[in-house]
Amino acid sequence: MGLGSTRRTVLITGAAGFLGSHLAERLLDEGYEVVGLDNLMTGDLANLRGVERDPHFHLEIGDVRDRLPVYAEIIFNFACPASPIHYQSDPHATLTTSMLGAMRLLEHARTRKVRIVHASTSEVYGDPLEHPQKETYWGHVNPVGERACYDEGKRVAETILMDARRLHGADTRLVRIFNTYGPRMALNDGRVVSNFIRQVIEDEPITVYGDGSQSRSFCYVSDLVDGIVKMGMLPQAEHPIVNLGNPRELTMHELAETVMKVADKRVEVVRRPLPSDDPRRRCPDITLARKMLGFEPRVPLEDGVAATYRDFQERLGQVPPKAANSKRRLVAAVG
Repeated sequence: MGLGSTRRTVLITGAAGFLGSHLAERLLDEGYEVVGLDNLMTGDLANLRGVERDPHFHLEIGDVRDRLPVYAEIIFNFACPASPIHYQSDPHATLTTSMLGAMRLLEHARTRKVRIVHASTSEVYGDPLEHPQKETYWGHVNPVGERACYDEGKRVAETILMDARRLHGADTRLVRIFNTYGPRMALNDGRVVSNFIRQVIEDEPITVYGDGSQSRSFCYVSDLVDGIVKMGMLPQAEHPIVNLGNPRELTMHELAETVMKVADKRVEVVRRPLPSDDPRRRCPDITLARKMLGFEPRVPLEDGVAATYRDFQERLGQVPPKAANSKRRLVAAVG
């Protein structure tokens, strides 16, 4: 990174989460001093086992809604529950984490030259009427539905951060993250990749909601983190809002088949009613990320699912840890 003897300090809020912990590892590898902040609402200290003994990593137990405990030159804001089961369990905490968290970050940055990279979400597009979704699309969101605490919370955070950019020249950057998966996903987060993998490992029926024709696009975590880091390290961000995800679109049935192929076994597939406000299609237009960041997802779906599957097997006690770790490194190297 060309830091010489001086390490720049970055703060990651939500550092004990799935994405935050992977980002912490990457930034330590890049030569940064990393401070992690997490209130452990959904974060897990086990996610930080790979960095907890690194002398350049420092963990603070705290809440982004409170005054931040440390100065950092760059802040990566990943503090918010991201799965429907988690963010709907306490809607008020979800909404205020997005809204007040953004305000606290700006208070921290007001008198200092601080760059803020905010983890927004494809959920700001809602159940989209435009396909694939470009950054210029305003979205189709239910403001009073069960998902609104997350969807509208993220939209309000975007408003706060973009107003600060326009009015005060704040260096705020938004990454709209599409479906991402990989090792360390919560076993019980209720999202489709973790659901399918856990169900197949435990020889349960795969639960497909709706008719299974609804589509998503899945990005492996190392690819996503690469885009996040590139967005954060740009000297100037001409376009402060960028989609990050994999533009390869597939149906829920296709994902189920992929998981069973990786597992080399078949289970029953059962259908359940589609949840309220669940989008029918979701796929990013990443033209801007390709042009501005050189971003390109590289890990093939089967390789990424295989790495995630082995991680779940290990955590569910169904594979020796040494075998799981060696195989996971091999697959990650493909990306």
